[in-house]
Amino acid sequence: MISRQPLTKTRQFRNLLFSEQLEFICEAHNGLSAKIVEEAGFPGIWASGLSISAQFGVRDNNEASWTQVLENLEFMSDATNIPILLDGDTGYGNFNNMQRLIRKLEQRNIAAVCIEDKLFPKTNSFLKGDAQPMADMHEFCGKIKAGKDAQTDPDFCIIARVEAFICGWGLAEALRRADAYHQAGADGILIHSALSVPDEILAFKREWGNRCPVVIVPTKYYSTPTDVFRQHGFSLVIWANHMLRAAVSIMQKTARALKQSEHLLAIEDKVAPVSEIFRLQNAAELLEAEERYLPRGAEGTSAVVLAASRGEELGELTEEQPKTMVKVQGAPILSHIVDAYNAVGIKDILVVRGYKKEAVSLPNLTYVDNADYADTGELASLSLALRSRKGLFQPTIISYGDVLFNKYIPQALCQEPDDCVLFVDSNWQDQTSYARLGGFAECTVPNSRKAFNAKVYLKQLGNRIPPDAIHGVWMGFLKLSSAAACDIDRLVSDMLADPQNRKASIPQLLQELLRRGYPIRVLYTVGHWLDINSLEDVVQAGNF
Repeated sequence: MISRQPLTKTRQFRNLLFSEQLEFICEAHNGLSAKIVEEAGFPGIWASGLSISAQFGVRDNNEASWTQVLENLEFMSDATNIPILLDGDTGYGNFNNMQRLIRKLEQRNIAAVCIEDKLFPKTNSFLKGDAQPMADMHEFCGKIKAGKDAQTDPDFCIIARVEAFICGWGLAEALRRADAYHQAGADGILIHSALSVPDEILAFKREWGNRCPVVIVPTKYYSTPTDVFRQHGFSLVIWANHMLRAAVSIMQKTARALKQSEHLLAIEDKVAPVSEIFRLQNAAELLEAEERYLPRGAEGTSAVVLAASRGEELGELTEEQPKTMVKVQGAPILSHIVDAYNAVGIKDILVVRGYKKEAVSLPNLTYVDNADYADTGELASLSLALRSRKGLFQPTIISYGDVLFNKYIPQALCQEPDDCVLFVDSNWQDQTSYARLGGFAECTVPNSRKAFNAKVYLKQLGNRIPPDAIHGVWMGFLKLSSAAACDIDRLVSDMLADPQNRKASIPQLLQELLRRGYPIRVLYTVGHWLDINSLEDVVQAGNF
């Protein structure tokens, strides 16, 4: 079976220009409006000079440079699959500028350009047109020839726009110029008129016949029935500036309504929903691409922060609030923890409260309360957190409510595919106070160059490891996959069934996992965290 390649944009436009029926293209002035024109069903786009300059906020007098127009065109071309005919004004200079323009348009997959026989810088045809001078006919013919010589795609089209009627020169001059431009190589003629009736363009078409396609822009003679254009054999009709004018009208109404009402209820049901903007921007494609190309990130990962204890070691600071709400740099410790998680995309954060729970009330968090915080340990708090998930587990990071950390920590944990992953700080010699978090760690490989590309696992955890076997200190972070979270939920329930484990800690859970042969992956770091366990630590946290 022979597969057919899709038509190039230049071939699509040439087919429109030489179609046996009347065709229509519509104005657009940026990528968004171009996509809307395409979705409306138009087979082509008119990149209007008036509209493009207006959306820049400047006059249609070549105040926007041709390179700025070119950059705008690139967005329009990238956003669509239909051909674009550029309103190229006078070609932005002489024959040399014209050749460079053609080369740049072809590079950006623009199908055609229309140039008008007036002087640079041009003035819009509807602004005192009869007072505007026309270009020398022979010089303009040279510009057309130069453009045709510069094109590399044989289907690229150059349309010559005759301004004789606009400038008050009459039918004879319009025909003389059109014939010269046709002989110079123009693929079509755009005959323009500022009258509110089509008399001039109809007279031109009767005399011109079918020497080459004729394009019209019925902006002024808009009341003329379209069948009149069909009967006279015109090739292409351009709706030249109506997308911009419609947008301006609704934006003016919206701005006035907002200023007057000072609320969104007045306009929300009259404007496109944000979801429609995302659709036109093809946001879904980016989301799909992120799934394919980005490394595993924190999206879809939740966090559990164990913050039920008072923190008596901080004395008066925790008389009316738990340690997690003690302020560092003007914000509670918990706020810093939440910010670090949010920074890597973790928004689903569950906090286990206990002591002075009413003081823990930061927004956008889920709370579970351990009413028996005084008589239970971390394992009981973790069990409450896991049970609150009702069996709907997802990748989860477990951390403490009094440990500050750099966002690098959760980011690295999320990127590891292993079911059970924790962090070990290999700078343990000066960190003996961290033994309270669960003690020291012996791993399969110490932190070294050898460990850089190796998969390191935990061998034992606790405070009874000989100094020469210690590879670091556990930092209080544990990441569980969905499957591991389910396994841990069952194991925690089993452990808490024994009254001796009522005050069990997370390190005891890790030790039980090791005893059962459960692999626990280790990531090494040096620093990037701070355990707040004293007033001195609170002071130090101000510089963390």
